[in-house]
Amino acid sequence: MIEAEGCGYCRKWHEEVGPGYPLSDEGHRAPLVRIDRKSKEAERFTRVVFTPTFILIGQGTELGRINGYPGPDFFWSMLADMLRKLDEAAQPVSAARH
Repeated sequence: MIEAEGCGYCRKWHEEVGPGYPLSDEGHRAPLVRIDRKSKEAERFTRVVFTPTFILIGQGTELGRINGYPGPDFFWSMLADMLRKLDEAAQPVSAARH
């Protein structure tokens, strides 16, 4: 999660989703790492326009992103979609039949 000091949407996420996130299945699968937008660490991520920005990383590669905070219902839905894509990417590719 890339966030900025004084970001109202970041604050809303922390109020509405934050307390339950680490307890959720999603939170176990994609633990939250908080990064300040002005930090050196945030510079490795391109195109961070909105805060918060949630970036799903797998094996050092960006797999998905949620730009901004659309409210709790949309957040959970968008996160579920990203995690499904992660599962699909992890599935072994079966050999093509001739």
